[in-house]
Amino acid sequence: MKIYIMRHGETALNTKGVLQGRLDEPLNENGRALAEVTGRALKGLHFDGCFSSPLNRAMETAEIILRESANDISIAVDERITEISFGAMEGVNIYETGEEGLRLFKDPLNSRGFAGGESIPEVCERTQAFLKELVARDDGKTYLVSTHGCAMRGMINYLLDDPSDFWIGHAPYNCSFTIVDAEGGRARITDIDKIYYDKDKAVDYFK
Repeated sequence: MKIYIMRHGETALNTKGVLQGRLDEPLNENGRALAEVTGRALKGLHFDGCFSSPLNRAMETAEIILRESANDISIAVDERITEISFGAMEGVNIYETGEEGLRLFKDPLNSRGFAGGESIPEVCERTQAFLKELVARDDGKTYLVSTHGCAMRGMINYLLDDPSDFWIGHAPYNCSFTIVDAEGGRARITDIDKIYYDKDKAVDYFK
């Protein structure tokens, strides 16, 4: 069983270092281009199923990937893999969110989150419930999962050698993959932040 967990393509808010959270921002032109290149690179890889966050940027990325890779399958929406809610700070630049915003990246597992939003441990709980349920199928199939930066990191956190390193050095690149192999109900990461486009176009907007 193989699971390709993907972060959505670039959005205009990504380029501004803004906390998007549940804001339903579409892909920008570069985001669509990255998804197209990635999808073409995956042509020949058969996906048996696809799951997506309900947010537009994740759904659109999944649609492009499936189209360009010639996988004619439907997309199942799962609320558990939507992005973290940043509450009152959604739409705000990360560098303007004060001490708690810095803690989100420096000490995420101890971050309380923002008013009206979620904490990182809460994101881990719901996204890992999704992944564990998928792994438990143990059906030998290949799946595409289209999600978000924080949700992706939360989903795989329990599989890391060092779960305290939540961000693994940086936020996932747009249209990057973490690949999980699973057998007998046990999962392991075989690749992290794999991209299928020119590495010079892989940008971390939260340096």
